[in-house]
Amino acid sequence: MNISTNENNPNTLKLIIAAKFAQQAITIKTVQPKASFLGYLPSIEFPSGLILFSTNAAMQFIIPSSEEFKVVNNKWLEWEISQLQPAIALYGSTGIYKTSQKSCLWSLLKELNNALKDKQYLIKDNIDLSLADICIWVTLWSTIMVTEIGNELNKEYLSIKNWLSNIELLTVIQDSIKEYSFERGLKAILSIQAASWFPVNATLNSKPSKPADLSPTKEKEIEAVSQEEIWNISNNWSSKSYPDVKNFPYPVLPKKGEKNILITSALPYVNNVPHLGNIIGCVLSADIFARYCRQRNYNTLFISGTDEYGTATEAKALEEKTTPQNICNKFFDIHNDVYRWFNIGFDYFGRTTTPEQTEIVQSFFLKIKSEGYILNESVDQLLCEFCDRFLADRFVEGTCPRCKYEDARGDQCDGCGHLVNATDLISPRCKVCGNRPIVKKSQQFFLDLPKLENKLKEWSSTVEKGWSSVARVVAKPWLRDGLKPRCITRDLKWGIPVPIEGFENKVFYVWFDAPFGYISITKKYTKEYQQWWKPKDIQVDLYQFMAKDNVPFHAIMFPAYLLAANEDYTLLKHLMATEYLNYEDTKFSKSRGIGVFGTDARDTGIPADVWRFYLAYVRPETQDSNFNWADLATKNNSELLNNFGNFVNRALVFVEKYFESKIPAIELQEDDLVLLALAQRELSSYIHALEQAKLRDGLKHVLAISKHGNQYMQFQEPWVKIKGIDNDKRRAGTIIGICCNLACLLSSLLAPFMPCTARELRSQLGLQTNNYGYIPDDITSILPTGHKIGKPSPLFKKIEEKDVETLRKKYAGKQDTTNSDEHGDVKSLDSAIAELDTKVKELKAKHDKSGWPSKQVQIFVDLKNKLSDLISEKNKSSELKSKNPENFVPEQNGDISMDVASLEAAITKQGSLVRQLKAKEEKSVWQPEVEKLLKLKKQLADLTGTTPAPTDKKSKKKK
Repeated sequence: MNISTNENNPNTLKLIIAAKFAQQAITIKTVQPKASFLGYLPSIEFPSGLILFSTNAAMQFIIPSSEEFKVVNNKWLEWEISQLQPAIALYGSTGIYKTSQKSCLWSLLKELNNALKDKQYLIKDNIDLSLADICIWVTLWSTIMVTEIGNELNKEYLSIKNWLSNIELLTVIQDSIKEYSFERGLKAILSIQAASWFPVNATLNSKPSKPADLSPTKEKEIEAVSQEEIWNISNNWSSKSYPDVKNFPYPVLPKKGEKNILITSALPYVNNVPHLGNIIGCVLSADIFARYCRQRNYNTLFISGTDEYGTATEAKALEEKTTPQNICNKFFDIHNDVYRWFNIGFDYFGRTTTPEQTEIVQSFFLKIKSEGYILNESVDQLLCEFCDRFLADRFVEGTCPRCKYEDARGDQCDGCGHLVNATDLISPRCKVCGNRPIVKKSQQFFLDLPKLENKLKEWSSTVEKGWSSVARVVAKPWLRDGLKPRCITRDLKWGIPVPIEGFENKVFYVWFDAPFGYISITKKYTKEYQQWWKPKDIQVDLYQFMAKDNVPFHAIMFPAYLLAANEDYTLLKHLMATEYLNYEDTKFSKSRGIGVFGTDARDTGIPADVWRFYLAYVRPETQDSNFNWADLATKNNSELLNNFGNFVNRALVFVEKYFESKIPAIELQEDDLVLLALAQRELSSYIHALEQAKLRDGLKHVLAISKHGNQYMQFQEPWVKIKGIDNDKRRAGTIIGICCNLACLLSSLLAPFMPCTARELRSQLGLQTNNYGYIPDDITSILPTGHKIGKPSPLFKKIEEKDVETLRKKYAGKQDTTNSDEHGDVKSLDSAIAELDTKVKELKAKHDKSGWPSKQVQIFVDLKNKLSDLISEKNKSSELKSKNPENFVPEQNGDISMDVASLEAAITKQGSLVRQLKAKEEKSVWQPEVEKLLKLKKQLADLTGTTPAPTDKKSKKKK
């Protein structure tokens, strides 16, 4: 194996160590970084002729990871190349780490230190060095460990220090170090930087304002371009024509023999304002995919709307003292405005409170009933005599019979996540008035899911491979554990009436009603809606986008309704569910002002396209992800401004300056074909990802093309060649002509994610802006010689550090500024001590000393002492405050224990507060108050010698 490397590059040591593990002979040759325009060093050539430029890819080729540890090993290898090395590179070019840089690099080191705690090596249960251990060890040992960072690192992160020392002592490491000697520290960092590509390589040469200017990007595992790839590019470049985007008529209808895509997003509920997580979870993801499909000339229909029936709407109306319809009208307008600002391109955005919805839901029910899939059963329900209403779903709360969580709802427990029947709740209470309801019989209709189970299993087995991994994981237990009849009616006023005599006062359960909204909204769009939902001899592929909490209703319930109707309805084929997006490591909360909600985004001054880009970039496709202001600025400033924007702007400005704004003639050479072959790889991967609705991956392939273009332009230096002889000038024309053609391709690929930016770029390219450009399978010449471009201008603006801090503070939430009455607290403590003394006297009067309930007496004594100490602290604090009121900061005391009567009163008061908050606020608001309530109950149990109700905190549902 032959290794080519630039001088002093420590990444070469990684390959040497891997070769020694594999017992392979190597030769090392020192070359200049510009030996290839790719510029990646070290590279390694294998006996087969294969050349790899990615160090990590080469190591995996030399020492394949075992299947058992492959996933976690790859995770750490990607972390090393995409995060750790760029952070170290920034330190190497600035020497700054104590302030802003420390927060970037130190957070990475903290993550590594935590992973190494109580472990010899990085990979769990691994008794030998892994590839991840080797790569990360070499990077740290050869660079920052001999700088001033290393001294602080050894003090702060002992697990890393011990890990580094232990690996260094290994024989294979010592032998490798002897074989390749180099200077550690700053020189090693600069050697890596000279032969590696980082997204903002230009800014690394000057002092950055903050690490947000550095965008860690995954290193592409680049293999040598084959002769077949070169031949295909050369053949396609001039021989293949570039298709136009179809002008779809209104209404869009499916056609036989063509690809017909029906897209829906989970209908957002109308009792709230959507936040960023809601938006990327359904409507934005669906919109990106729909735009991609249209640019591929698929017959595409994208519909959505607001879900408006159900107990939550009725509860919101009671809270705001208005009618449910007014609530629906209010929030429909809010949702509509938010999505319009985000450039969500629905073919139709409707709602479920329409005559079409009522007609379709009722007719479906009657059809399903006639097919024998509806059961009529008498069920026990809770009736609030004070409110004179049955308490369905969220109108009743109580203790969960499974986990004993105190505030379970009548349909689901937030403590353990299990579905709950309202009548099974312990100590149920009406959410409206707080009174205890009675149990009363009520006739309800049920969907006979067990009778449909075999049909559902047969159907799901044919389509679940096209579902996202999140959707498969959530849906699988439902069919695995067996289905039970599902109640589909409710004793409510707000909903679609049940069209059966004797049931006029009942309505359909919202999750029976809501999925039919997809059909009724399509009917509002076109009278020919059945061509989409009951196609004859036409293939229609249904894609549905949502967060994971909606999966059961789309993977089980909605298909069950359609199968039960037995009329060949279009069934779900691709279920694209996501995990949750968090906000700055916490939850979005409208009431507490935490996070950016749809109505806030415009006020930030950040363009809608940048929001769309970043939300797609962090889309939680396989696990929860996090919105972060600094990261938003990083991605904008590096990936958009310095990578994508820099490439297209340089190319267009060059054409304007040197070629009279006309595309020059292109004469392809080998370097050009290699670039186009690399871009073709990214284009093919982009299409593969988008066809599976893997939007985040697709976006990164777009950025990879512009990255290749930047690297190519930097190596070819057309600004030098344009000043040379005629051959050099023609060569400069070829280079810049290729770059302009790539910019044109990029305008099409970016359009699903950033439609306004793509339209602006097309205008600068001198193209029509009434469409976004076709997305082709193969790279071809799109802009012919002599095509005149428009006026170039920057596409993106930098997000400044001061703006990031301002926005972070603005949306960080409200601070609690309430003050307690210290004198009142002391008075209460005095009173509690007096009551405790009385309790102890009563015990002594009833029992002789040998018969005292010693545990309770001891509790009273300990509690009295604690209260006395607290009073002393309170008095001391009051004295300090009176002497220096401006600088006084009260000490944080623990929970104050009380006597039985006081605790019972406090529990009653706290329970009332929790119920009030749950009726109005989000979980993030009321959950801390629930914890206080549980602590009070535990204190009471300890005081009285009883056992508190268990609380299974580990099983709490993640929201």
